[in-house]
Amino acid sequence: MRSFLFLLSLGLAAASFAQSPSPAVPSPPAIAARSYLLLDYHSQQALAAQAANERVEPASLTKLMTAYLTFAALKQKQIQLAQPVPVSERAWKAEGSRMFIEPKKPVTVEELMRGMIVQSGNDACIALAEAVAGSEEVFVQMMNREAQRFGMKDTSFTNASGLPDPKHYSTAYDLGLLAAALIRDFPENYPLYSLREYRYNNITQPNRNRLLWLDPNVDGMKTGYTENAGFCLIASAKRGARRLLSVVLGANSDSGRAQESQKLLNYGFQFYDSVKLYDKGQAVSTLEVLKGTESRLKAGFLTDFYISVPRGLADQLKADLVSMQPLVAPIGVGQKVGVVKVTLQDKLLGEYPVVALQSVEIAGFFGRAWDGMRLWFK
Repeated sequence: MRSFLFLLSLGLAAASFAQSPSPAVPSPPAIAARSYLLLDYHSQQALAAQAANERVEPASLTKLMTAYLTFAALKQKQIQLAQPVPVSERAWKAEGSRMFIEPKKPVTVEELMRGMIVQSGNDACIALAEAVAGSEEVFVQMMNREAQRFGMKDTSFTNASGLPDPKHYSTAYDLGLLAAALIRDFPENYPLYSLREYRYNNITQPNRNRLLWLDPNVDGMKTGYTENAGFCLIASAKRGARRLLSVVLGANSDSGRAQESQKLLNYGFQFYDSVKLYDKGQAVSTLEVLKGTESRLKAGFLTDFYISVPRGLADQLKADLVSMQPLVAPIGVGQKVGVVKVTLQDKLLGEYPVVALQSVEIAGFFGRAWDGMRLWFK
């Protein structure tokens, strides 16, 4: 839960940053789409955005949440890759794109995952939902709970595949959060999104993400299309240590969503840098603690802390720690003990929570009494 709050605070701080680019950075390119978002994966900052909080039909981008819950079930050993999954009539008769599973033909979890990710099979999504939760209805409840946990405030799911429904919606911002979470939490499964084709039931279907052929830096993620949603694409690209995510919703064509995504990714790599300010577990400072078994504690971040800045301006970043004084024991690992204020050219980029990197237990009677006197005089 703490990591979710951390990501959310970064995202909120970044929203204004994207809308007010530095004079050193040109404005984002014109993007022919209903809404879009360009997200720095490491800093979770939005580098460019348009109507990113507008609710739209997510189409098959919904399958990212279906995949997330499937990967989680695998990690928790609730299902196995080689596990055979019975194909229900509901899954067999699924509308829209399919991997063509059949009721009397065995299919494994691994095959269904590839059919969902590469072939965008709606039948695969229903079969996986039933394998994980017993029914698609229960699985949808899990999807919505997970969306709340991620802070996807403008998202609601009614099915596992992305079929149109008035109560099935999301936003570019929420989908960016989801895509980043999937890459972060399941790096062992993410390479499936780079597969260019998959063959099942003697039918070979290509991945609809054209950027897998056009840009060697792109290694995922997911396409979507319905008549109302238009052509949608979430693309992830890595150059060196940097990774950017583009979310393009409501483009005019299959080729258009690829071209507009490419524009955003090129813009982000060309004009921004990702700067690691602090390593995971690195002490930003040591702070005084009262009434504890230790008089000082180390404070920092539980994950590597990055910030995105216009290219060439990294040396002008400044970070100042403001601690929450007085700090009184007991204090647990991960407890907020202050904020780091990050500025660039004297402009505030954001305030980020700093937490205790160690626990401090409450002191004995005499230690508490002595610090109590110190508090009184302060």
